[in-house]
Amino acid sequence: MAPIHSRSTENPARATRLKLPSALYIQVADVLRQRILKQELLPGTWIDEMALAEELGISRTPMREAIKVLATEGLVTIKVRRGAYVTEVPESEVREIYHLLGLLESDAATDVALHASDAELDALQELHVGLEECAERLQQMPGDSVLVDEFFSLNQRFHAHILEVSRNHWRTQIVNDLRRVMQLGRHHSLFKQGRIHQSLREHAAIMQALLARDANRTRAAMLHHFAQGLLAAG
Repeated sequence: MAPIHSRSTENPARATRLKLPSALYIQVADVLRQRILKQELLPGTWIDEMALAEELGISRTPMREAIKVLATEGLVTIKVRRGAYVTEVPESEVREIYHLLGLLESDAATDVALHASDAELDALQELHVGLEECAERLQQMPGDSVLVDEFFSLNQRFHAHILEVSRNHWRTQIVNDLRRVMQLGRHHSLFKQGRIHQSLREHAAIMQALLARDANRTRAAMLHHFAQGLLAAG
């Protein structure tokens, strides 16, 4: 990987960097975050600050600040006199995260059912159609990792749009923090036999309830979606 510098004349396509005027440690945090979420740095992995700093062409100070940022997000665990490690999420905590996400996102979906505009619901429906089309292609190429990544991305956008339309900044912030931690292991559950198509059916039930503007059915459908997600992740 090309070094990260606060100032550089290199071709941007050839260097890993964030857009100025972001502080250097924020740029480094973004790079490490992506490596963690893409499973390039696996849960439990020790983060070699010196080697990474050398690879990215930076001093250890912005590297340490970046690690502190990721620690506040729950992606990194700092152990006294041992250094920083990619967070491992115990099964008990996975259950807690799914429980909280179910409560928060079902609450958000209820708000959407009651208050969203027709245009906002249309946008959600478009995302759902995208999920259906991706699932159809996966039927022809089962287990294709690129298509699974695409489905995962569309799924995230669907849930993110519900949060955006619900217009509760604090709820969205909490959900985003929880989802980042959940992503440490969540992606693997989509590879389980039948989970993608089951997830699609759950999304369809949520979407139908939203279009009917049935708040109670929407809440129940979202809670069921997270309960099934927890079973798949177990």
